Amino acid sequence: MSGCGDACKGGCAGPVGGETIDAERRSFLGAVGAVAVTTLAPGVTLTAFGGGEARAAGADPAKRWGLLVDISKCEDGCTGCVDACKTENGWQGGAENQQESQWIRKVSLRDPKSGVTKSAPVMCQHCAHPPCVDVCPTGASFKRADGIVLVDKHRCIGCRYCMMACPYKARSFVHHELEDQKPWAPRGVGTVESCTLCVHRVDRGEAPACVTACASKGGAIVFGDLSDPKSEIAQTIATYATKQIRGDLGVDPGVRYRNL
Repeated sequence: MSGCGDACKGGCAGPVGGETIDAERRSFLGAVGAVAVTTLAPGVTLTAFGGGEARAAGADPAKRWGLLVDISKCEDGCTGCVDACKTENGWQGGAENQQESQWIRKVSLRDPKSGVTKSAPVMCQHCAHPPCVDVCPTGASFKRADGIVLVDKHRCIGCRYCMMACPYKARSFVHHELEDQKPWAPRGVGTVESCTLCVHRVDRGEAPACVTACASKGGAIVFGDLSDPKSEIAQTIATYATKQIRGDLGVDPGVRYRNL
């Protein structure tokens, strides 16, 4: 879990400094954005995550949305959360094909001392200090005021710096043409994507698809406002011991695990 992932297989651009993006790069960015729009399915646009209005929509700075996963309730063979995410957001792929998208995946954890194995879902951890945002040269990777980390597909140039920076291998690069896309989950060839925490559902006052699906299969995943001491997720974290994956990195993930 500590590596940056096989993020650079397709090659990356050179080092990026702190200077303003030059005219040539801006021109390239515009061209890539145009290509990305033309590759979308009819009726699907990238505007859902792009522009100032979209970034602010539904984002309450008083909230910080997060997840709590109870590993003791997560069965090894259960893929309910993964299947629900695929259906809701229209992505495909898995461990058998690493070039396909993988917004959420199940991993097996083994205690080398006891030999006990556990299963856990891993997705974008929606960090308070997301490394993906820090390294993005165009501002495509951004964090909403309510803690949800997203990718603005209009700004993404496919450099994959964010994939290398992510300690959780939680981002995917879109290699292939896409079909049957969901209007609320815009995707584009040559761009990076990851778990959006089902932001379209959250803004409607609903829980992410993985949480809803898991509720009928053991209730291993809890969704809520980490900033609200009265919320179920905050009260559980205050009562029981929980962990953040690679909490030592100081990125403060918004996803916590119990009985890990």
